[in-house]
Parts: sequence; C-alpha cells; structure tokens
Amino acid sequence: MGLPRRIDICTGIALCAALLAARGAETQDTMLLRDLTSVLALLGLPCGQVVSATHVKGDDHVATCQNGDRYRVFIDAKGRVVAQKLES
Repeated sequence: MGLPRRIDICTGIALCAALLAARGAETQDTMLLRDLTSVLALLGLPCGQVVSATHVKGDDHVATCQNGDRYRVFIDAKGRVVAQKLES
C-alpha cells in the first residue's frame, strides 16, 4: 500500500465521520421538535407542529409553531413542564 492510497483511506474515514456527526445532530433536532410538539399538545395549547426551536439554556426552549404561535417551554422549580405563550 503506497502513501497516496493511505491518504485516500484516511480522507474517506474522516468524511464518513463528519457525515455521521451531521446526521446525529439532525436526528437530535428532529427529536427535539417532535418532543416540543408533543408537550404543547399534552398541555392543550394550539400549535399543530413545532417547526423550529431555539435553545435558551438548560431545558428552556422557545418553540415556533406552524400556526405562527411561539411558546417558551421550560421546567419550573417544581419539576413540571410549563409553556408560556410569547407575544409575536
């Protein structure tokens, strides 16, 4: 095995690792949107589907719904999930 072949293999391994890392991040984002959608539905809030989320800190997120509503979703001091509607 010559040096150019080893470089090609290393480049291929690095590319595969980068693609898998990107796919893992995409899966986490998709799961977060799904979880926030479920939380808002269980709380009986009109949303439909969460289309984007912004991480504030810890377990605190701002969820934007397909209907345009925005909610701050967080865990309060009692350990309960709370959603507060934000003004547009």
